[in-house]
Amino acid sequence: MPARYAITLPGTPGGHAPPEVVVVHATGERTADGAPVYADEAGTFRVEIRAGAARPLDAAPGAGRHTCLHATALP
Repeated sequence: MPARYAITLPGTPGGHAPPEVVVVHATGERTADGAPVYADEAGTFRVEIRAGAARPLDAAPGAGRHTCLHATALP
């Protein structure tokens, strides 16, 4: 299990903004079904990662919110 990942967050649809990359680190926590939990330095962006896909755990509802994001393991 990698200790950290780079998560690619797409820009706002129609806004022509470049994607944002957020680095998340293993927290030592697990989801109810056993997936490891990762979070950014502030702890405000939390995801579970499975098979190269990050799924936000605390996703805010609304337009432009993505439920499946690309995750790249970092050394």
